[in-house]
Amino acid sequence: MTPHFTLDELTHTDHRTLDNTPNAAELANLQRLAEFLETVKTTLGGKPIMISSAFRSKAVNDAVGSRDTSSHRLGLAADFKVPGVVPDAVVRTIISANLPFDQIIREFDRWTHISISDKPRRQALIIDKAGTRVFV
Repeated sequence: MTPHFTLDELTHTDHRTLDNTPNAAELANLQRLAEFLETVKTTLGGKPIMISSAFRSKAVNDAVGSRDTSSHRLGLAADFKVPGVVPDAVVRTIISANLPFDQIIREFDRWTHISISDKPRRQALIIDKAGTRVFV
């Protein structure tokens, strides 16, 4: 899809018995997401971005217990880690760069969720055992 993000990486699931094949619209969204992730990678100084989850078919999304409204369902979101960089620093760097993300979420202080949309809200959140709150 792009120099650093493959379709296999963006559709990988550990739920191997479930189909996770994107349709044409979802594939187009994944292309947009991959291009955006290239910008994120550059913003983070070229450090590796390890995708743990991006596109999720309905079956995969249900299996992981996520909402049907998740941007992952549309191919517009990715969860990732940057080796050697804590999620707080990832989120702060992306916010400071003024990138046009829809949501960025520090999840359980273990990974970062980022989503894109045609009308980016630039919403920054924290989700952990204490609940959901604004990232400050």
